[in-house]
Amino acid sequence: MRPVDFELFYYNDTELRSVASHHHDYCEFYFFLEGNVKYHIGNAIYKLSYGDCLLIPPGIPHFPEFLSFDQPYRRFVLWLNRSYYEKLHKQDADLTYCFDTAASNQIYRIPTDRITAQDIQGKLMDLLEENSSERIFHAQASELMAVSFLVYVNRLLYSSLHEHSQVFENALYLKICDYIHQNLEDDLSLERIAANFYVSKYHIAHIFKDNMGISLHQYILKKRLHASRQAILSGEPISRIFPQYGFKDYTSFFRAFKKEYGISPKEYREQHRLIRTEP
Repeated sequence: MRPVDFELFYYNDTELRSVASHHHDYCEFYFFLEGNVKYHIGNAIYKLSYGDCLLIPPGIPHFPEFLSFDQPYRRFVLWLNRSYYEKLHKQDADLTYCFDTAASNQIYRIPTDRITAQDIQGKLMDLLEENSSERIFHAQASELMAVSFLVYVNRLLYSSLHEHSQVFENALYLKICDYIHQNLEDDLSLERIAANFYVSKYHIAHIFKDNMGISLHQYILKKRLHASRQAILSGEPISRIFPQYGFKDYTSFFRAFKKEYGISPKEYREQHRLIRTEP
């Protein structure tokens, strides 16, 4: 590992070989995407499914066991340097809750539902893109995103350990996320969503902020911007994209897009058009 605070990698291995048990002196967050794999961590063995998150503290032996060698093995791996972990822990012990809990309780896996898994994958893709960019202040933005992601993982682990006391809230939260995902082109006001689920808008706002750390409005905006970005990449005209995803005019879309991604929609389209045409 290079002497940096953290590193994020996406792996897509097609030529698989057995991996020996090993350990290292940094914290590892592992997000499983695809493969036929059992994962050994300490004395625990997990048969992995899409969206499983693994927390591997320093010094804990671990290795993947391939149950078949004819499937691609895809995953994200985020490494936190030991000195960076100690810096965060000293700053606020709650920031390292997930790795501390994994080490003290031998709880190394966080299973997720489909919606949460897609959310994690999106966050990691955004962090990977920012971390590899040359935009001004990209290092500072990357660190903020990494710490925010760590807080998100902390909440996932905490929720999974306390799920029996939060069954209704978690179920409602997941249903709202699914509803938003399926209705990005429609009215997604807090009042409309509350009426759809027959609960108060204040209750929805509260459980959503508890689960995501951002407001419902911010979450919807991020989802709409993500969908808009994908539409731009697919070649759809920008003039059709912004009204399709709930933006009242191009100016508001332009401002939100540039604030989120650092460049305008047209610049983003041209940038990725150049990438696709490079030899």
